[in-house]
Amino acid sequence: MDSERLKALQAPLKERYRDAPNSAVVTLQAKGSLGEGVSCSLQTHKAMVEAGLHPATGGSGLEACSGDMLLEALVACAGVTLKAVATALELPLSSGTITAEGDLDFRGTLGVDRDAPVGFAAIRLNFELEGDLSEEEKATLAKLTERYCVVYQTLRHANAIDTEFHVAPKA
Repeated sequence: MDSERLKALQAPLKERYRDAPNSAVVTLQAKGSLGEGVSCSLQTHKAMVEAGLHPATGGSGLEACSGDMLLEALVACAGVTLKAVATALELPLSSGTITAEGDLDFRGTLGVDRDAPVGFAAIRLNFELEGDLSEEEKATLAKLTERYCVVYQTLRHANAIDTEFHVAPKA
């Protein structure tokens, strides 16, 4: 996709969102079903994913780990955002790889140490890119990728999550 095509696709959306800001608010949804053993099945856009315990918490490693899935979502969003920014600005990128690493202390999630955090203590997002970019273009690409990446911004600003539990009596 080139810059003109991307701008043509996004222009009517941007106009509508300026004219009717509420039309820009979209609720995305993910849904899972409790599976066998300690697992949860999640229907993605392409396939069913069976999530389970990480081997560091007693899992077999055969199911997807939700922590890995979080990092994968970050890489996917950052990669798509980077490509959109590079395309819109006509920056000459020839290839690239994005990796995310996160540090977990499993003592927290297993309840071994109440002072150990539950969740990632640190996440590192790394971009290895090839292209003829000036230092200014590289800085702009980095700044705009971080600014417009939904998953990055969500993790960075730790939004509140409302939780509700509804339990129906067994029939």
